[in-house]
Formats: sequence, structure tokens, C-alpha cells
Amino acid sequence: MRRVGRRGRQGPEGSPMENGVGQELGPPKAAAAEGVPAPRSPRARPRLVFHAQLAHGSPTGRIEGFTNVKELYAKIAEVFSISPTEILFCTLNTHKVDMQKLLGGQIGLEDFIFAHVRGETKEVEVTKTEDALGLTITDNGAGYAFIKRIKEGSIINRIQTVCVGDSIEAINDQTIVGCRHYEVARMLRELPRAQPFTLRLVQPKKAFDMIGQRPRSSKSPGEGRVASGKETLRLRARGPATLQEGPSPLEEEAAHRVDDLLESYMGIRDSELASTMVAAAKESPSVAQLARDLDSVLGEFAFPQEFVAEVWAAVCQPGGAAA
Repeated sequence: MRRVGRRGRQGPEGSPMENGVGQELGPPKAAAAEGVPAPRSPRARPRLVFHAQLAHGSPTGRIEGFTNVKELYAKIAEVFSISPTEILFCTLNTHKVDMQKLLGGQIGLEDFIFAHVRGETKEVEVTKTEDALGLTITDNGAGYAFIKRIKEGSIINRIQTVCVGDSIEAINDQTIVGCRHYEVARMLRELPRAQPFTLRLVQPKKAFDMIGQRPRSSKSPGEGRVASGKETLRLRARGPATLQEGPSPLEEEAAHRVDDLLESYMGIRDSELASTMVAAAKESPSVAQLARDLDSVLGEFAFPQEFVAEVWAAVCQPGGAAA
């Protein structure tokens, strides 16, 4: 499978491309009148152009002009002539189903996007012998919830056909497309014990050379590369996307701790939600205030009080401060 590199490409009309970001060129400078210096042209604002491939193999496409995840998926679908509903999730800088490289609410300006599309559908029957199935659920922000982690030794871990990256399309023939990950996790937790139920799953499409283990030398363009700059494009559910500095190491560490708490208490992982909660905790003088703040903006999650207390402690107590 041939993969196209990024170095030395030319954007439209000869504009230079560098590390996946296109820069719009400013207008040509007018010739200076004799003895009068030419006015300095204002610096042109960069037009952000990202590059993408389908994870199972495709030419490289140019993606631009999006402000949220749904628009990003629509742009990717347009470039590759597929339906946006075909895209299960995207990874950054690797074509593999790597849950540590999922595209969330931020994209580094040098990141290369790989879109994982629908592959085979499968159904599995599960009998719930314990309260927890051992699944961690996340979603793509555009209507598909999928499996981010399977706990070793759990009920689901014993079912070999269920894999990380599988999208959950239906539970007992009830479609859950369009549900958020916390809603799906809640449905699974509420299923009664000892009563079998059916999961309809969609696995990401695989290329032939992705079925077996790939050698280290066969990396895709940008795979394993970490963006050198700190600026990222922040995608928001409401409002336009914005360029901003990346989080500090302390903020990243705090967000990771909160993400671990989300998995422990709710069976979900959501790095953007964790970052939002870290920001709220930093502004809250007490656990009670944090609970009120979270309830006002994230009330649909119904966070238990002990969870909120652990979040506040992870971010604000000595030894766990984010900043």
C-alpha cells in the first residue's frame, strides 16, 4: 500500500506547504514610488490546511474550512467521495487503531489525520454475570460510540470477536447511533444480570497489510511524530474553532488523572471532557462550588458527589495542582 509523504508539497497556486499546514501568500508588494518607501503589507493570516488519508489506504487529501468535528468528518467525506456516516473515528499520525492517538477536540498544526471507515458488521451475544462488562466507551463526536478499552479478565475480554475500535451500533436491536458515550455506558450498566443481550458491532475497515503485525520500518507518513509547535486548533461543539497554545505538562497530567477517574466511575474516557473539568476545578474554591459549576454545564452526566470530590482533589490539592 503506497502512502504519500508530506514533505515538499505545493498547495494551490504554488503556495508553499509545510508540515500539513498551508500558508496563504499575501498580495504582491507594489513597486515603491521614487524616494517613497512602499507601505508594508499586513502579514497574511495563515489558512489552516491539514492532510488526511483513509486508514486502510488511499491517496492524500487536503482538508480545510471546518470548525467542529462534524464539519471535519464532512470535509473528509467530501474529499474521498464517501458518506460522512462511513467514518467511525479518526487517529492522528498513525493509520493503526491506536486509542492513544484518537482525534478529540484538538488537532496540532502538524498533525496528519487518518480516517477509519466502516468495515464488517458482527453480532455477539453477551451474558452479564457481573455488574461491569469491562468496557470503556468513547465516541467520535459525530454520532458513533465505540470501544476504547477492554479490561483484561473481564466479561467482554473473554469474547474474542469483540475488539478495541469496534463501534457499537445497536443493543438488543435498539440502535444507539447518535447517542453519546456516557448514554451508551449507562445503558450497558443498567442491563440486568443473567439475561443474555446482543451487541451489534461495526469494526473499522482493514487493509491487507494491517491484518498482521507491521514491522517498525513500515511507518506511515508522520506516524509516531510529535508536533514540534505548541499551537493547536481547538474544535468546539458550540462556536468557531480557535487557535490556542497547547496545555502545559501539569495540565495534561491533571487531565489524564481526571480521565482515569471518568473511566473508573462511569466506564468512559473523554480527554476533552477531562480538560473541561480541570479548567472548572482550577476556578472552583471548593468541592461544593465545583459540583454546582459542573451541574450547570454538564448536568446530563449526573456525576456522583464522591467523583466530584476526587476530581477537585486531583486538580487542586497539594501535590495534584494543575498549575
